[in-house]
Parts: sequence; C-alpha cells; structure tokens
Amino acid sequence: MEDHHDDTFELVTNLDRAAIEARLDEVRQAAESMLLAELAQQLTGLAGKSREELTARVSAAMACARDAGQKQMLAQLEMVELNLPNL
Repeated sequence: MEDHHDDTFELVTNLDRAAIEARLDEVRQAAESMLLAELAQQLTGLAGKSREELTARVSAAMACARDAGQKQMLAQLEMVELNLPNL
C-alpha cells in the first residue's frame, strides 16, 4: 500500500536572498488574492531589508497565517524562516 500525501512539502535550507524574497512575494500575492490584508501587509516592501527586519516580518506573517488557518502559507513561511540565517 502506497502512502500518498497531497500536502507534502520539500524542505529547502539553501535559499539565497533572491529566492527568499521570491518566496515571500509568492505568499504575499496569495494572501492578497485571498483578501488576507494583514498577512499581505507583513510581506510588502521586503526587498533589501535587513535579516532582523525580515525575521520580524516573517514571524508576524506566520502568526497571521496561523490565525487564518492557512497551513500552506504557514509552511512556506516556516521554510523561509529556516533560510533566514543564509542572509
């Protein structure tokens, strides 16, 4: 019997700044399309921000995603969080 998971997620821990910013922009766009304004706001204007600022904004976005029950967005944000030390 094979085990299939629709919500499998590949853990990536070698993202550079461009890849991190691209992932955050994807999540922001998804949040905007779902009318999750607070979440989208946390992920707006992040290009070139310091690691500390990105860490704070990603943490706030994770809380918003958690509150909204957005597991897929939360998973993306958690992966970004794991990669922030790469900056």
